[in-house]
Amino acid sequence: RPFAQTVLRFLGFVLWSAAAALAVGGVFVILMYEDYRHLFQESFMSLTGWLAVAAALILLPTGVLAISVSTKKSRCQQGTLMYLLLVLLCLEVSSAIMAQFYAIQLASELKSTMDYLVYQYKGAHSQAPGSRAVDAIQRKLHCCAIQNYTDWLNATAASWNLPTEKAQVPVSCCKEKYSHCRGDLNHLEQIFQEGCLKKLEDQLNFVMAYVFWCCIVLCVLELLVGVSNGILMRHQPFRDLRIL
Repeated sequence: RPFAQTVLRFLGFVLWSAAAALAVGGVFVILMYEDYRHLFQESFMSLTGWLAVAAALILLPTGVLAISVSTKKSRCQQGTLMYLLLVLLCLEVSSAIMAQFYAIQLASELKSTMDYLVYQYKGAHSQAPGSRAVDAIQRKLHCCAIQNYTDWLNATAASWNLPTEKAQVPVSCCKEKYSHCRGDLNHLEQIFQEGCLKKLEDQLNFVMAYVFWCCIVLCVLELLVGVSNGILMRHQPFRDLRIL
């Protein structure tokens, strides 16, 4: 029993730290969805982040209860701790499964979506959501087109509403330090040459893997909390609060 109390107290503090880590992962997922919404139009990807944030918020009172139960003999707190652990397990398993699912599904859909957006690009001054999304992605990730900048050679100048058919890339491909860059392919040193697809896939895989492993580690920690709490409950049976 003393060992269970010590473990429970230690895990209570660990859960607080884990809550911060999980919250960061959830926020990353939500922000990534907001940044690249046009690439994930038909997904509930943001739900993965919200589940992780919800679990992180519940982890805070769970950690408090774990520490309190390790020092006090409160039957009500022991039962409440078990309920919270069950809710957390449900949230984290759901978030882990969704993170793994979207990491696989969205990675396979990114190329076709990027292809569509690039070849429907109407120019830097276009108000089309797809064109603005392409510019935003290229500026944010410091990349150009899909595989590399040469993908823009297959797009016609007319489709960008450009006055000439001179081979060039969108201004959003230009490096920030070249303020006079207009996407001219005769000055390759002024533009980003790496494609956006690989950078997007790497970012997606990193964020989803982070959330997945956070949830898995937390599930293991919570099982340990549940076992430790169960040992204490065994030494102090619920007689007058059987419903718990």
